[in-house]
Amino acid sequence: MTKKPLLDGKVWIPAVPFSLSTRVLDGSVRAVPKEEQHSVDLIEKNYVYGDIKHEVGVYVKVFTNSPFLVCMDLARSQEEVIDPKYLWIGPDGKNLEGRTYVNLTETGKLMVMGFKEFMSGAYTCTLSHKIIETTTQEEREMFEAYKFMVYAYREADHTYQVFVRFTTKECELEANSQFFEELKRILNIIISDLTCHIIESSYKCHSVRIPKQGLSHELFVSFQVNPFAPGWEEVCHQVPYDCEDATNMRVQEARDRIGEFFSKQTYALKHEFQTVPTIHYVDNSFSVTRIDSCRPGFGKNDITHKNCASCCVVCDPGTYSPNNKVTCQICTRPRVKKYGARSC
Repeated sequence: MTKKPLLDGKVWIPAVPFSLSTRVLDGSVRAVPKEEQHSVDLIEKNYVYGDIKHEVGVYVKVFTNSPFLVCMDLARSQEEVIDPKYLWIGPDGKNLEGRTYVNLTETGKLMVMGFKEFMSGAYTCTLSHKIIETTTQEEREMFEAYKFMVYAYREADHTYQVFVRFTTKECELEANSQFFEELKRILNIIISDLTCHIIESSYKCHSVRIPKQGLSHELFVSFQVNPFAPGWEEVCHQVPYDCEDATNMRVQEARDRIGEFFSKQTYALKHEFQTVPTIHYVDNSFSVTRIDSCRPGFGKNDITHKNCASCCVVCDPGTYSPNNKVTCQICTRPRVKKYGARSC
């Protein structure tokens, strides 16, 4: 008998006065509520309106264009505005007019194109317009300021932590380590074409008392399915701009293949073997947990950025992230004044 590969051996504005927040995701824009909601749209199509009372938070995925930031609130946009003038100031405190990376319309709408880390920060617009008294035709000039806090973000990189168990004859069995090495070799073969590999692998043997079955010995195996096997950078170069989405799809496929592999172990044990192998898979012991990591200069913060809690948001000035961990660290000597710092 030929053996199977079995191992043996929508959009809302808050009803209460808190800052508003929107997120741009894969070319679309949506508002994420912070508090209670009611059905007044903050966004129409690809526009994000200002709020004269509060700053508006906007999250833009790196290398994409921001939505149009509108230099007025929704109510003002539906009214007649006489002799409007708009002054947009960027995070560097300078006038944005004439910058090559912005699309600034004559009606005061601002789009920041090809968004990158250094473009993050406060975008402030001052709207000046006239009010003309109907009876006297007296003109008064009015000024309104709108502030948008715009942040670059990335999707988190995914790795999968896997736990699985195997029954063995005894913990001191020499074949246990040989079996473990063979398991890693087979799993790496299964996912190698996805430029994924097995990392952080280990096992321990434990004695397990099973009700009505007595005492058995089991190998508790753990490993991570990681998308950054040698060659992954070359694969990324084939993807425009950024490859987190492609990388995450690859590692998800790798996770699914490994899950299918262990599922087949159960089938083979029940239907294709008359004698159970010395070391064999424990049915339903396969479990998997996703682990997120962020690229250097980015991190997660569900307090500061709770409207984009699942995002890897650019590190704020005064913080940095030198590696692929999930949080930005505070500089002990706060010399860092830029967004997205990788060192302090």
